[in-house]
This record gives sequence, structure tokens and C-alpha cells, in this order.
Amino acid sequence: MKMSRRNFVEMMGAAGGAALLTACGGNNGGSAATTSAASTGAAPAGAAFKIGGIGPITGAAAIYGNATKFGAQVAVDEVNAAGKIALELKWEDDEHDAEKAVNAYNNLKDWGMQILVGTTTTTPCVAVSAESHNDRIFELTPSASSADVIGGEGSNEPRKDNVFQMCFTDPNQGIASAEYIAKQKLGTKIAVIYNNADPYSTGIYNKFKSEADTQGLAIVSTQTFTDESATDFTAQLNDAKNNGADLVFLPIYYTPASIILKQAHDMGYAPKFFGVDGMDGILTLEGFDTSLAEGVMLLTPFVASADDEATKKFVEAYKKASGSTDDPNQFAADAYDCVIAIAAAIEAAKLDPSAKAADLCEALIKQFTDSSFKVAGLTGEATWSTSGEVSKTPKGMVIQKGVYVAME
Repeated sequence: MKMSRRNFVEMMGAAGGAALLTACGGNNGGSAATTSAASTGAAPAGAAFKIGGIGPITGAAAIYGNATKFGAQVAVDEVNAAGKIALELKWEDDEHDAEKAVNAYNNLKDWGMQILVGTTTTTPCVAVSAESHNDRIFELTPSASSADVIGGEGSNEPRKDNVFQMCFTDPNQGIASAEYIAKQKLGTKIAVIYNNADPYSTGIYNKFKSEADTQGLAIVSTQTFTDESATDFTAQLNDAKNNGADLVFLPIYYTPASIILKQAHDMGYAPKFFGVDGMDGILTLEGFDTSLAEGVMLLTPFVASADDEATKKFVEAYKKASGSTDDPNQFAADAYDCVIAIAAAIEAAKLDPSAKAADLCEALIKQFTDSSFKVAGLTGEATWSTSGEVSKTPKGMVIQKGVYVAME
């Protein structure tokens, strides 16, 4: 399914209180439910649904895994405080490694996991989603965006009907980025630097290039790198500069992006930079001079500086749960929304925590693919297609004075 709403919009102002859940209609005519902002962590009496989580909480990608872990925990605490259903969350570290992710998944199965939130990053999620599909365990990933995660059209994998995404897919990010750059006339000559060994990065690039051709954008430089070579980007930047690129598109994660920004500054090259959701986190990267990111644009569904009550309460609860003064990023917000969506589906379908994982899986698939099932969370109102792909409106942000500001 292609995203029906591709235009960037300003940050949505939510109504006061915590994120609203709307499970309209659905299999059992479920009504709206609201989670309490109070986060006591105490589960209601009775059996709890056992939710597993997987993501890197150590290693180079730990900022993503810790964000999803604590974002999910905030939502679990809120659901439990509301008292309608009980959730129990257990998180496993995969260190952003596919083999370790499968081991983590098996550990969670031994624990009695019924539903999986994860995994956090794409390559481990592709491996784990094959396992969860065979085991018939419902899986909702906050941030693994490759089409291979859910499989089917545009993927190298068969469709995994038990796997759903809360994040934008890679193709949609590429398409939306090209559309916005063209619509806002941000650049006349475009350079692209992407990781050709990473499915996340290549997936976005491929659709960006296709849409750029459609939009009449001139790509004058296309340069690649791998994880092993992600320390020196002077050759890539020189190629972009020598070809007159006035905008550099970076469909990559924030760590290599931070190096690119520093090296571009050092060589006196100052084009516009446009990234995607993997860029989120650059402002909290230890040792990075955030002034180098001034004016950087990116696609993200959430910004912690938004002034709506739902976001402010989430930020406060997240900092308390994580024990950090850092604001949550969009990975944390997507993980929060994963748990909120699962809770809404459980309530709407009137599910019982004593049910087998396979039975819960079939019921949740039916609920999530019901056209009237909608969840209005921190990252926007979400619906899901039968492909497992989410539909919600992306937002364009620009970094100004060390914070994200909505682009018009």
C-alpha cells in the first residue's frame, strides 16, 4: 500500500490530557479509551498480557533501543494505571545484531511472551519477524522500517501477516522527502550520500531517486559508504561540492550524519542538508557540536519540544522512567504508540490474557486490519492496511538553535 497522505504538515496540536485512543467500530464495536497520565507502574489485579520487547540497549545503536524500551514502559505504566487491562513488559538486548535478536526472541518465548513490540532496528527485525510469523506471535515494530520486515509487495520477503509497523516505511520516507524538496524548492542540484550495505538506507534512497525523477529534481551526485568506511566522507562531499550540489540528502542514521556535517563544515561546504527519521538523535549525540546541525531538515513524526499536553506529559514521564535529562526522540514516541495501539486493540476485541499467543495473534490481526480501527497517539492518527503498513501523516522539521521546529 502506498501512503495516501504524503505531504509534510506542522506538528499536530493534541487535546489536553494523555494520548487519546480511538478504536471505533472494529470487530466488537469497541469504544474510545483514554490512558491516564499518571504512571504508577502498578498493574491491575488479575492476569496480565505478556509483552516482549527487543532492541539494542548496549552497543553503537543503544540510543534507539533505550528510547523504545523506556517509551514502551511509559505506555505500559499508563495502561496499568488506567486499570482496564494489565500489561507486563520484558525487554531483551539484541545489540543491533540479527543473531542476538533471535536469541532474545527465544528468551522471551521461554518467558511466555504473547505479543512482541520490536524489534527496534531493521536487520534484526527482519530475522525475528520470520520467527514470529512461524510461531504466530503478533508483532508490532516501532521503528524497523524496511519493507522486508512485513514482506510482500516491494520486498524480498514473503508477506508476514502477523507483523505490523508503527513507523513510516522506507519507500514512503523516500517518496515524501523528494516530494517535499520539490514542492518547497529547497534545492536545484541534489547530492545523495547513503549506506549501500544497509537495507534502511538503500530502501529510502531507491524510492527517493525514483520520485526525484518524477518530480524533476536533478541528482548531480550519488555517493555511497558502508559501516566499515563510515569515518571519512571527504570524497563523497567533494564530489557533491564539485558537482554544484546545493542540497545533500542523507537517508542515513545520525552517527555518520554527524561526521558528514563536521567534515562539510571543516571544508567550507555549506549546502542544505535533508535527512530522515534515522537522523533523530543527533542533538543528544555525546561530543557532537549541535551548532553544526543548524538548519538541518528531517522527516520525523514526533518532536519533544511540541507544546501540546500529551507530548509534555510523555516527555516528563519518559525522563522519570529513563532517569535521564535527555528528551525522548521519535523512536520512544513510536514505541509508546505501539503499546497504546496494542492496548486499544485488546480492549476493542475484548481479549483475555489467558488466551494462547496464536489465538491473540489472529484476533489482533483482525482488529488492526479493520478499516475502522484508528489510534490517535503521539506520532499522529494511525491506521493499518492488510499489508501491515501504517498510514499517518509525516512532519517536516528543521533544527534551529538546538531544537526541532516544524517546517511550513
